[in-house]
Amino acid sequence: MRPLPVILAVLLSSPLQAQDRDAKVRNDRQAFGASREWIYNDLNEGVRAAKAADKPLLVVFRCIPCQACQEFDDDVARRDPIIRDLLDQFVCVRIVQANTIDLTRFQHDFDQSFAAYLMNPDLTIYGRFGTRSERPEYEDISLEGLRKAMEAALRMHKDYQAVKPSLTGKQVNQARFKTPRDYPNLSGRYGEAIDYEGKTAQSCMHCHQIREAERLVYRSAKEPIPDEVLFPYPDPSVLGLKMDPRAMSKVERVAADSIAEKAGLRAGDEITTLAGQPLLSIADLQWVLHNASERGKLSAQVKRGEKSVELTLDLPAGWRRGDISWRTTTWDLRRMGLGGMRLDELTDEQRKASSLSDKSLALRVRHVGEFGEHAVAKRAGLQKGDILVSFDGQTGPMSETELLAYAMQKKRAGDAVAVTVLRNGKR
Repeated sequence: MRPLPVILAVLLSSPLQAQDRDAKVRNDRQAFGASREWIYNDLNEGVRAAKAADKPLLVVFRCIPCQACQEFDDDVARRDPIIRDLLDQFVCVRIVQANTIDLTRFQHDFDQSFAAYLMNPDLTIYGRFGTRSERPEYEDISLEGLRKAMEAALRMHKDYQAVKPSLTGKQVNQARFKTPRDYPNLSGRYGEAIDYEGKTAQSCMHCHQIREAERLVYRSAKEPIPDEVLFPYPDPSVLGLKMDPRAMSKVERVAADSIAEKAGLRAGDEITTLAGQPLLSIADLQWVLHNASERGKLSAQVKRGEKSVELTLDLPAGWRRGDISWRTTTWDLRRMGLGGMRLDELTDEQRKASSLSDKSLALRVRHVGEFGEHAVAKRAGLQKGDILVSFDGQTGPMSETELLAYAMQKKRAGDAVAVTVLRNGKR
């Protein structure tokens, strides 16, 4: 049967609207706003208190309405016994809105809903903490890991002048805008403070909107979105590493024939520095990867038993292209590049049942957006259960992530894309 192409417009639209989760935001302020242990939503007061007490800062950024990391955040905020004694040695600040984040000082993986900074009172960063992936929360972060990062930060604070030169790479060296509200698509949409008397959650900018806004700068200019923006804060798995969440930066597993294995890394190694930066956590490792070049080498200092070993990781072209389908910000990429579709790769058995070889594109439509510009695919005729076998002439095997990258780097806003699908055995 002759293939029937479906024309899919690749459009530009506004971000997803925040849901009404006002009670959670208000309850958080009620629980911690008057706390003696936490300075609430006031970084300047935290800095003043830290300088007066000569203590380091623990600054937590938390997106309250988001479910991810809620249990971990509760444990930290309510001072779990595992870290309670160390929290007393820090001035603890809790920031629950992204509206006025100083992006010249604070940058982390904005797909996270929990991120922590360990800092000197002059706001020099000792280390970052907090990571997120498609894995369960307990495989990425732990209170034991946070404790070890805090202990290391306290040692740095005690010997600050000696360690300060090694911290240069941990600091933000450039920012497109001073605050998130300066991004064109966010300008004028949010005030500086949360509206606790009105639409509370909607007045609170979510961290993921910062990453979306960064991508929209390129999209609005009809420029391809570069890899470092499409694939931010690469998970160590792109190197072939699975890190131990209970440690600072200890290798749990090394994948065969990976970048890490070729560099000589082994299970049990503790990466003490990467690119000259001391690592207090997996987040610190990701910070180095996020700022690494597209091709090049990274020097690593590794503690192996009682020995110190120097290794070099050789980064080939495309090294950072890991899976991003789990990221919250991928929903906006799906809007722009896939017309609101969410796609799953077919298994070998499903390919066989559909008479599709392992050398062909085979992505099943799991979800089709229903509203606004998330419904572009729906209006073009795409349906849940369809199998994409051609997209803009691309017929080779691709994951959803790879297809998103193709659309964001090869197609511009407003382009039309021919799509062929397999539906009920017919093209």
